[in-house]
Amino acid sequence: MLARDIGIDLGTANVLIFIKGRGIVLNEPSIVVIDTETKKVIAVGEEAKEMLGRTPEKIKAIKPMKDGVIADFELTEIMLNEFIKKAKARKVITKPRILICCPTNITPVEKNAIREAAERTGARKVYIEEEPKVAAIGAGMDISKATGNMVLDIGGGTTDIAVLSMNDIVSSKSIKIAGNQLDQDIISYIRSKYKLLIGEKTAEEIKINFANVYKPKKTEKLEIKGRDLMTGLPKAIEITQNETKEAMDDSINRMIKACKSVLELTPPELSADIVEKGVILTGGGSLLRGLLERLENELTIPVLIAETPLTCVAEGCGILLENRKQLEQNQ
Repeated sequence: MLARDIGIDLGTANVLIFIKGRGIVLNEPSIVVIDTETKKVIAVGEEAKEMLGRTPEKIKAIKPMKDGVIADFELTEIMLNEFIKKAKARKVITKPRILICCPTNITPVEKNAIREAAERTGARKVYIEEEPKVAAIGAGMDISKATGNMVLDIGGGTTDIAVLSMNDIVSSKSIKIAGNQLDQDIISYIRSKYKLLIGEKTAEEIKINFANVYKPKKTEKLEIKGRDLMTGLPKAIEITQNETKEAMDDSINRMIKACKSVLELTPPELSADIVEKGVILTGGGSLLRGLLERLENELTIPVLIAETPLTCVAEGCGILLENRKQLEQNQ
């Protein structure tokens, strides 16, 4: 049996695998749990996420991707191998072609590290594409014509902003402020104001289910539990939506500033197209309550969320794998 082409969205927070002819077959957290004494891998993905902040000292939950690039080469390779195995992506006769996505503006060294990690999983050929471009394709934007299209892709480790025209990026910016940073903002704010330590999982739940970054309700409250830094004992407190906005304000403002700097570098004719079409939001961060309204208010142009923001990059991989001629031209 012949190998099928594979598209991989190698994200800081999640890895998605698309297999040609089968669609998205895997969507799991980019986490590996290892025994630090024996160096044995205990869990990968969803199972590993369940162990975050709940392991004894010698068992560590590690995120091998940081800010959209490989922080731990060996663990990234192990993680990819496990995911490809789980997705049943390998066949016996031929090795697959792999399309893998990376943030814009990463260094050639970082790009090579991603390529090597994919090659070592048994790829026949590796294609590298920039995430905002693939996200735009996955969101249903036609970037082949001489018109301006703008995408804002907010992932776990990076926020990528790009203006695209004629199958290429005209102006772009990648900043290391995204979902993970917003979690850290919440942790830091609660630690500073309430002297309460909460874990990453709790911070993420606050961000997803409660936080609001535009006109939050002052009366909305949420009880959270953590460890009192003064006594070392468990403690519960209440926070308001207004406090979540305050916690994340600096990071959100930096995202908006990055969007403005990309628009400033965009040729006027393409800017006119963007005013008409608006900005498309993709990635998990686009679902943050109030973000769309805040961006519209600050950028004074329409802002829309893609139909499937969490899977846009993987879906874009699928579309590009169907059009290998374009893929070859882009390399």
